[in-house]
Amino acid sequence: MKTSISLSMEWEKLNRDVISLFKQTNYSRAVIIAKKALEVAEKEEGTIGPRVAISLINLATLYKTIGQYTLAEPLYKRSLNIREKALGSDHPDVAQILNDLAGLYDIQGLYAKAEPLYKRSKEIFEKALGPNDPLVAICLNNLAGLYDSQGLYSMAEPLYKRSLEINEKALGVDHPSVATNLNNLAHLYETQGQYTQAEPLYKSSLTIREKTLGSDHPDVAESVNNLGHLYMIQGQNTQAALLFKRSLKIFEKTLGHDHPAVALCLNNLASLYDAQGQYAKAEPLFKRSLAIREKALGSDHPDVAQSLNNLAHLYDIQGLYIQAEPLYKRSLQINEKVLGPDHSIIATSLNNLAHLYDIQGKYALAEPLYKKSLSIREKVFGLDNPDVAISLNNLAHLYEVQGEYSLAEPLYTRSQKILEKTLGPDNINLATVLENMGVLYRKMNRFEEAKSLERRAANIRTISEVNTSFTDNL
Repeated sequence: MKTSISLSMEWEKLNRDVISLFKQTNYSRAVIIAKKALEVAEKEEGTIGPRVAISLINLATLYKTIGQYTLAEPLYKRSLNIREKALGSDHPDVAQILNDLAGLYDIQGLYAKAEPLYKRSKEIFEKALGPNDPLVAICLNNLAGLYDSQGLYSMAEPLYKRSLEINEKALGVDHPSVATNLNNLAHLYETQGQYTQAEPLYKSSLTIREKTLGSDHPDVAESVNNLGHLYMIQGQNTQAALLFKRSLKIFEKTLGHDHPAVALCLNNLASLYDAQGQYAKAEPLFKRSLAIREKALGSDHPDVAQSLNNLAHLYDIQGLYIQAEPLYKRSLQINEKVLGPDHSIIATSLNNLAHLYDIQGKYALAEPLYKKSLSIREKVFGLDNPDVAISLNNLAHLYEVQGEYSLAEPLYTRSQKILEKTLGPDNINLATVLENMGVLYRKMNRFEEAKSLERRAANIRTISEVNTSFTDNL
């Protein structure tokens, strides 16, 4: 029979091994050792000791990292109960578990459960450590991410900036936590179509992570993937493809083939193939991404809705409308349930379903969906945003094909001006709008204006990498 001292020494070694394996991203081995550490701690302390709490947290964090969320939740809750009884409800160690549990809910799209835990964690840390502690910065960043996910961008931005400010001052400008802040702030700008603000932040984040974590770390893969996505939505597809493939390789190596992060990379790479017309390459990747997400996240998660939307788009663009429609509808239903009726992603779902009806000549079904999509985007993003331009273009086209030229022209013109202002004069989406305007002007017998727009569109396409579709991908 082992003595308490020998059990204590064994636990210390096991715990060090868990931490080391986690840092090496050897998660499968780390889980095995973490289970053994928990077993040893329970032999030494029973079910409520401090080492038991640490072991529970470590194992829960590993499960969360590898996407096994249902296994992580009861472990976090049990460790929270132990620490609240032992330390009181306002101790920083309690705040840490609250933050971790909130993060688990957040990643599953359970925002209503996550928000009060993030807030309580932040209040405890501020009271115990002061407002400028890095742990407060973590809470601010996480709460900002929660708002970002829900489309509450004006609430998210000041929290991201405050978190970045704290970490740069407390930890230095090359710390991994600063890289996380930069990455998240970049994502916020990207989501709002502010691409020139996003790119340097993504690049700075990637540089810091490669320097401090090594080239094969999951956080590096995240930065690579995000930069690739930024390039893809701007039509820089050669650069995007290289980054997506690099990110996918890192994630599969470190997290396994069935992790949600792998699903994200598969989705993005499939979206790129879709935009390039390589549909046979795109379909199996979309399907694999969807299968991973449904298994890991459940059938009603926003990421599942994204995969459904993008697979529907793939069928839509190939004229497989009967296959596309139920996928678009299910995607919209999930998003409305989880995100509410006025989220930017709802606008995308509405736009895509409207486009499906539009292309089939079901104009009476398409028009109210296009209008609702436009209204949401103007409300969320403001009047001069690329996504607003997409909605304007699509609504204009709907009027044009019905012969309502006087309604179509001002919408096309406004779409053109927004894209020139936000994305520049050589963007591929602008070429689509110019071509559509050329068709309109020919129908109105304004041939010289049509020729001028068509020449300009052709020039843009000559210098662009790919002829992309103008229907949204999330």
